[in-house]
Formats: sequence, structure tokens, C-alpha cells
Amino acid sequence: MIAGGTVTIYVSDMERAVAFYTGTLGLKLMYRGGLGYTALDGGKGFEIGLHATYPGGPTPGAGGSMSVGFYVDEPIATVADRLRAAGVAVDRPKAGGGPVQLAHFGDPDGNPLYLCEIAR
Repeated sequence: MIAGGTVTIYVSDMERAVAFYTGTLGLKLMYRGGLGYTALDGGKGFEIGLHATYPGGPTPGAGGSMSVGFYVDEPIATVADRLRAAGVAVDRPKAGGGPVQLAHFGDPDGNPLYLCEIAR
């Protein structure tokens, strides 16, 4: 019934956001929809849409009811250290319950993001 999904992240500076998500996080650029929208491949059917702000729209970084998680394919501490070396303030990995470890950080607008490692 459902065949994939997307999350929209509102950003104040599209070029800065694209540089962060593609350069710092290593996500693949799918397409640019003019000046106001960029689609990124978050892996395994997960699309991320970066949307420019607009009058009366959501405020970037105002979070609270949602955050975006990224599964890692190598040890979470290694990924967190790599992001720290790139200037990203990442929490130390901590237990998220059961076999899950999480490390929280934010994008340049302060939108809440996290890394997630699931022990297999």
C-alpha cells in the first residue's frame, strides 16, 4: 500500500543546507526543484526534501515534535567522530533502548537530526 516516503526540512539558506546534507553528511543529490526545493536520497527509499522558507511557513530549526534519524552502516562512534571533525556538534553515542544507540546533532538551521545504530 505505501511504497516509500519523504520528510520535508525547512531551511533558511538552501545552498548552505545542500552543502551540509551532501558534503558533510554524504547524501546523494536527487534533483533541484528551482530555488526553493532540493530532493536528497537518504537511502533505502527515504527521500529528504529541503524546502526554502516562505512568509507564514514553518520556521527552520523550531523543532519539537519531529526529528530525522539516519541509520549508519559503520560504528556510530566512527560516524560521530567524522562529523565532529567536520565541525558538527554531535552528542556522544548513548543507549536508545534495546540494541539501539543514538547520537543527536542538528543541521545549520538547528533542525534536530540523529544517527542510529542497531546492533544485529
